[in-house]
Amino acid sequence: MSELNLESQLLQAIDQKVGEIRVQEEDNAKIVKGYGFHLWRKCMITFVVSWMALLVTFSSTSLMPATPEIAEEFNASLETLNVTNAGVLLAMGYSSLIWGPLNQLFSRKILYMLAIAILCGCTAATAASVNIKMFIAFRILTGLTGTSLLVSGQTILADIFEPVVRGTAVGFFMAGMFAGPAIGPCIGGIIVTFTSWRVLYWLQLGMSGLGLFLALIFIPDFPEPDAKKANSTTPASVIRAFNPFQIFRQWLYPNIFLADLTCGFLSVFQYCLLTSARSIFNPRFHLTTALVSGLFYLAPGAGFLVGSIVGGRFSDHTVKKYIIRRGFRLPQDRLNSGLITLFVLLPASVLTYGWTLQEQKGGMGVPILAAFFGGWGLMGSLNCLNTYVAEALPPRRSEVIAGKYMVQYSFAAGSIALVMPLIEAVGVGWTFTICVALSTLGGLLTLSIAKWGLDMQTWAEGTFGIPGQLFLLHDWFTR
Repeated sequence: MSELNLESQLLQAIDQKVGEIRVQEEDNAKIVKGYGFHLWRKCMITFVVSWMALLVTFSSTSLMPATPEIAEEFNASLETLNVTNAGVLLAMGYSSLIWGPLNQLFSRKILYMLAIAILCGCTAATAASVNIKMFIAFRILTGLTGTSLLVSGQTILADIFEPVVRGTAVGFFMAGMFAGPAIGPCIGGIIVTFTSWRVLYWLQLGMSGLGLFLALIFIPDFPEPDAKKANSTTPASVIRAFNPFQIFRQWLYPNIFLADLTCGFLSVFQYCLLTSARSIFNPRFHLTTALVSGLFYLAPGAGFLVGSIVGGRFSDHTVKKYIIRRGFRLPQDRLNSGLITLFVLLPASVLTYGWTLQEQKGGMGVPILAAFFGGWGLMGSLNCLNTYVAEALPPRRSEVIAGKYMVQYSFAAGSIALVMPLIEAVGVGWTFTICVALSTLGGLLTLSIAKWGLDMQTWAEGTFGIPGQLFLLHDWFTR
């Protein structure tokens, strides 16, 4: 089915009522979904969810520079702690199987604050660990809260920002989410150089406590799509809510699965870069302290920040351009904004980074600049994908976003566990060439979704008997 045919179907189906429907839906959206919130409150909500996204991802990488010190204190091997770091990311990804069903049974705001409270408790317990078993247990339990905060945060932004500015809001959210893994090792290096690694966890406790206070004041409480069902909760409905197929079945849509897979491919470069930096830079440039090597992480962190904000603005600009061109938007339109970073900026930066380090060319400045532009390219690519998965299936937004994080953090965990053995086997250059191959494949998948995403969705609904295509078209039209 071509795009022209899809446009014709849409216009024929709702042409006579589109005026009154749009007015009614926009009024309802302002009241029920928060489109009508004052700008200052939207900004505060964006800050709170971005702050918690920063904290969640900050905690996943902040201990990387302190790994030798922790291993020495607990008489554990470095391999054990590296596996623990991978386990944290797996816990973050698959915690959706717990928090997702709970979103159908309880208020979103209550669960958001509960996740922060659990994060506070587990962080304090990790800081007070007396042996390696206690440390590993509470560190992984800390990861179990992460995806709940990320999924809820991204869903909240989709509920309060109109589509033509949503990309910018998601850009700020992603600036927090992806700056965390970059500045975490930098701050961790400073702390472990001058004091104990435990101070890092007490710092995170203070950050999460601030987030809990701000969430109590500013986070709104929107009903989930299945709120009416939740009001008549029965034991059978609770059991059904914890059926993981509610998340997995969203992958029946090829456009959703391919977008999630692309996010996974891109996370390979992110965590290969962050995990291996100290091991590569220290011997290459004769660095001797965690403080000095930790400062390297500022380069990709700055790139993440710039790429998130610029990518978000460009994503919204692309959506507006397609609205002017055809009179309405489709979620897949914004994916076109990420193609130049996927096919040009990201590959060029990553190859420069890997091979200048491999061949020991260009001094320290070249890989630092390459890491900055690589971070920019990564965020420019991920922004449109993150916003797209929040828009593609509005009635199942939380499940779709949860599935994305499952795929993304599975790839991230694998990267943390395998990047150093891979570098030892094939070298830095070829390791990051593999990252480029994966990101280029992701670019081809993104291009296919941008061109045929709605066709993929229509095919899945026809093949698997999923109802509601016309409703989704109307939903896109108004949201």
